[in-house]
Amino acid sequence: MTAREDMLAGRAYDPGDGELVAMRKAAQGLMRDYNGTIIGDKTRARALTQLLGTWNGTVIRTPFHVDYGKHIHFGPGCFVNYGCFFMDICEIRIGARCQFGTAVQLLTEDRPRDPARRAEGEEWGKPITIGDDVWVGGGAIVLPGITIGDGAIVGAGSIVTRDVPAGATVVGNPARPLPSRS
Repeated sequence: MTAREDMLAGRAYDPGDGELVAMRKAAQGLMRDYNGTIIGDKTRARALTQLLGTWNGTVIRTPFHVDYGKHIHFGPGCFVNYGCFFMDICEIRIGARCQFGTAVQLLTEDRPRDPARRAEGEEWGKPITIGDDVWVGGGAIVLPGITIGDGAIVGAGSIVTRDVPAGATVVGNPARPLPSRS
């Protein structure tokens, strides 16, 4: 197994592996290119096509930050507002017509709780899956391994520590469902 295969499978891996370092370097260059553009620049589509696993024409406001980029897959009709960071140690799969407010963080990376293991540089990740027609409000943080169901809403500033069912609205830290109104 390569370090990248271990990383994508959610196993501990070496982030200093040469292939991974080269991938991050390439992503940094493409982010620099993209984040230096403004709406209407013809180079935007090229940069996003090369940076992301699946771009699908998603409207992404700058600045936009990723770790690798290649592990991020957007469905059609998505929108990402200013200052978002998608940490794609594992895959991030986003359905159709999803919207992300300013400064949203999707974080697939995790670390050991034991300080000795953290000191050794151990890390791993868990994928994030987001269904169709999801709205994630500004400043929200989605933690590793989370699935957000179709049509769900994540309130601004929420920290999502558990899966969100389809159609639910969650708010707060940790994010909890709002009571349904009949």
